[in-house]
Amino acid sequence: MPDTDTAHALGASRTLWELVERRARLTPDRPALLQDDRRLTFGALCDRAERTAAGLAAMGVRPGSVVAWQLPTRVETVVLSVALARLGAVQSPVIPFYREREVGFALRESRAGFFAVPGTWRGFDHTALAHRLGARGVFEAYDGLPDADPATLPPPPASGTDVRWIYWTSGTTSDPKGVLHTDRSLIAGGACLAHALRLTPGDVGSIAFPFAHIGGLDYLVMLLLYGFPAVLFETFALPEALETYRAHGVTTAGGSTAFYAMFLAEQRKQPGEKLVPTLRLLAGGGAPKPPELYHAVVREMGCRLTHGYGMTEVPMITMGSPDDTDENLAGTEGRPPEGMEIRVVDGEVRLRGEAVCRGYLDPAQTAGAFDEDGFLRTGDLGYLTDSGHLVLTGRVKDVIIRKGENISAKEVEDLLHRHPAVRDAAVIGLPDPERGERVCAVVEATAALTLGNVTAFLRDEGLAVHKLPERLEVVDALPRNDTLRKVLKYKLRERYSA
Repeated sequence: MPDTDTAHALGASRTLWELVERRARLTPDRPALLQDDRRLTFGALCDRAERTAAGLAAMGVRPGSVVAWQLPTRVETVVLSVALARLGAVQSPVIPFYREREVGFALRESRAGFFAVPGTWRGFDHTALAHRLGARGVFEAYDGLPDADPATLPPPPASGTDVRWIYWTSGTTSDPKGVLHTDRSLIAGGACLAHALRLTPGDVGSIAFPFAHIGGLDYLVMLLLYGFPAVLFETFALPEALETYRAHGVTTAGGSTAFYAMFLAEQRKQPGEKLVPTLRLLAGGGAPKPPELYHAVVREMGCRLTHGYGMTEVPMITMGSPDDTDENLAGTEGRPPEGMEIRVVDGEVRLRGEAVCRGYLDPAQTAGAFDEDGFLRTGDLGYLTDSGHLVLTGRVKDVIIRKGENISAKEVEDLLHRHPAVRDAAVIGLPDPERGERVCAVVEATAALTLGNVTAFLRDEGLAVHKLPERLEVVDALPRNDTLRKVLKYKLRERYSA
């Protein structure tokens, strides 16, 4: 059976554990996880996860037990997550950079009976934090995992449609939500991503973002479907990570728009010499992609760039494909996969399909999130082209209303990215007693900029006069979250509204 057919067949697995077992039988000796000088095969991943599952069961973890874990991107973290899937526990991954407020919220809302932590990691004592918060069942899982005889295990879960995952929205708004997923919804998302990217068993991937992000499980599903390995980065920084990319012959990398910009900045230090010789594809999502960044990456790095649209509620909605046109790759978020229905209502993108979450921990939030036909309201604005590609134009809450006229922040941001002195930009609306809101551009710049410089540039680019920024703030760095480096606009509004 051809590899693509094999991947499609594996994608029909009912549960994550079934997918792990099937891949282990097909290619037990093929590498799955690479980290530093460690190499774990698909067969070893299955075996270690079963032993860990037995160790967890001996600790009292049962099918349906809620287990929160706050761990860095390590081989042990993946093994623990797979072990919990073998048991049929409910997992609540927590980003390792979160502290008292976010961690306490996640533990309380999920009612976690167990909490896996890394001990002291990067100078912070996570175990002490867990005890201060009154967490139950605290255990350390950085470089050692519970271990016991798998013969003591109960049968693996048979249903892939029970809620077994509680993910937390990324923190670009002040109040996180507990998002409910099933094994099937996550397998569907990962399968769609893998098929869109045209990956093969000969690829070498990389996970340079927190595995606790929903993209981590998405990526694991891709590895299991196509049988290729990924390099894990416990912490990620450039140029330090480049040696690892080169040593392992990474062919596909990325994470989000911020990752593309970081790679491009390094490439510009050595023009004409390929940054990672084996790299053929940068891919990611999670934040808007300026068209100018796409063209610069392709032109200067000599690789393809495919960008997609996803969210914690639906990890894969649309994805650019390497065989798309440059126009579509630069200016759209790609096409939806088979089984993902997109409906645009009053400009808002709405979704229905197997990869869509089951709702939220808070029933009131669930009730308000879906329309009468069962479509998830995303809060994103956009439209579908004649070719079926999705173009996002902004957020419902990211429309600036100035004197009764709607202004898309994203439209202004995309034009600002064309300015040679602008490294990154965020456009926000600030309260104004006469206009309702006024347009404020916050930029990272490589040279001195004034409001007059910026507005003159935007006029030349054809921006309507009523959309021009009335305030300019130049910053060293835009505030971002710790997962996919999304810009936190609410922090900018808080800072400059005063």
